[in-house]
Amino acid sequence: MRSTSKLTSEELMSDAPYYLPMADEVEIFEAAHELSLPVLLKGPTGCGKTRFVEYMSWKLVGATEERPEPLITVACNEDLSGSDLVGRYLIRGDETVWMDGPLTQAVRIGAMCYLDEIVEARKDTMVLIHPLTDHRRILPIDKLGSLVRAHPEFMLVVSYNPGYQSVLKDLKPSTRQRFVTIEFDYPPRDKEAEIVAHEGGVDVETAMDLAHLGERVRELKSSGLEEGVSARLLVYAAQLIKRGLSPRRACEATIIRGLTDDFQTQAAIAELTYSIFPAD
Repeated sequence: MRSTSKLTSEELMSDAPYYLPMADEVEIFEAAHELSLPVLLKGPTGCGKTRFVEYMSWKLVGATEERPEPLITVACNEDLSGSDLVGRYLIRGDETVWMDGPLTQAVRIGAMCYLDEIVEARKDTMVLIHPLTDHRRILPIDKLGSLVRAHPEFMLVVSYNPGYQSVLKDLKPSTRQRFVTIEFDYPPRDKEAEIVAHEGGVDVETAMDLAHLGERVRELKSSGLEEGVSARLLVYAAQLIKRGLSPRRACEATIIRGLTDDFQTQAAIAELTYSIFPAD
């Protein structure tokens, strides 16, 4: 837990990442953390998974002198190898030195390690995390010929978007069953409006209109839109409106042009946008 010896409650809350719970995800995550269980977050892009992890690491882990950052995040991609996570030898001057990777650092110091979009990583990366997701809680480092036992506060969190992955990029059952799974989706309109108002600095009415637009645009996924609009893009639009741009122009610069390059789809999103935000 975070040390409060030198901070007031107001100071502590001022640096807390903003997160609005949707159901019982906080309670489930807290229980998993207490039991040293790994957690899998699944849900569409931009539905709040990363912000949730930031909030939970702040709430449960906190910073210490040994662990200045409670959360170590790795954005996985097809080039991410096991060595990128665990570490490698580097040449410095006349010496060859070992440099821990982000996963090894987290295991040693007891940070929370978040592997975002884990299925995008190479297959050797998936195998690598298995010993950390059962009762052993160890990380083999083959190049050093050693095993690193996880710090008691270490926690592994991974995420992926099941609607975006192909059959060739999905989690195997043997990997899925190593995690406590929390499923995410886009917030209902009233809660998304609350998020947009808080993060974007706009009034409730404008935030509700943006949340309404988000709902309508996501319905276009059945018509071929690859991804629904993220809460993040709605917040960007709100911030531009707060800065003085008209709602239409703000939505054009973020949602309409940000979601797709397809002209017909852009036109469909624009039609929805203009129906919610009449001419300025």
